[in-house]
Amino acid sequence: MQTGEGKLYLFVAIDRTVKFAVTRLVDKADRRTAWEFLEHLLQAVPYRIHTILTDNGIQFAEQPRNRNTAWSRQMRFDMICGSNGIEHWLTKPNHPWSLKDYETIQ
Repeated sequence: MQTGEGKLYLFVAIDRTVKFAVTRLVDKADRRTAWEFLEHLLQAVPYRIHTILTDNGIQFAEQPRNRNTAWSRQMRFDMICGSNGIEHWLTKPNHPWSLKDYETIQ
């Protein structure tokens, strides 16, 4: 989103069942703002979250070529998910709009 003062980024979480939504505008979309949004989401949602589906952005996950390698590290976003009993799923690369994999598992 472009404003008179510069660019802003929008984080959005939507519960696909009840359509409950949480949003936040941030100055930059990096790993820190992603996990801060997740913490904000956990405080805002009045029920337990069991699964989060994100795209493959570096805010949420290591780049695919670096995953499960000797130099990969656990992301804070995943650590927060793990400590709250949340499964973190990623969409297929280049298909962030597709929920078919998620829906077929349910």
